[in-house]
Amino acid sequence: IAAIRAAKDDSFKNDKDSPVPADKKATLIPLAYFPIDENYAVPASLEPSPDRTRIQVPTSTGKIRDIERIGTLKFSLKGQPLRLTAFRDLESADMNRLFVPFSDVTSGTETYPAGRYMELDPTPTGIYVVDFNIAYHPYCYYSPEYDCPYPPKENRLEVPIRAGEKMQKADSSIP
Repeated sequence: IAAIRAAKDDSFKNDKDSPVPADKKATLIPLAYFPIDENYAVPASLEPSPDRTRIQVPTSTGKIRDIERIGTLKFSLKGQPLRLTAFRDLESADMNRLFVPFSDVTSGTETYPAGRYMELDPTPTGIYVVDFNIAYHPYCYYSPEYDCPYPPKENRLEVPIRAGEKMQKADSSIP
């Protein structure tokens, strides 16, 4: 995870396609993260959605995006049973990955108010590792030019998730 974080910092700092505008790179890079905590990496079972319904969610630019409900990830975190709905973002280039947008009680104070994302690779067993250490801010955190879907109500956790990416202390005014 540390190596992935370092590579992301390097990419965001040096790539011409970086989502971080040039005038914000000094403030935002290196990105801020909670310390890596193995307690935030837990096994989860995916209960497939019986109808694979599409739902419409608002985005950061005021548009509406269709996402497809794939199933419910059921897991226990610090002894508390939790669940997150896994989706397919129909605008994603990789339709095989599970898209898991979520918010939690850190949203707006320690993490981006609109929430964070995880993406999970498919498994043949239906057992996944929900690792909040890989949770990241959507690109609209860095620049309002990006169109990012907000997590639906069903993915608003009522617990703090102090793992993964967090806001820079010096820049809590990010859009």
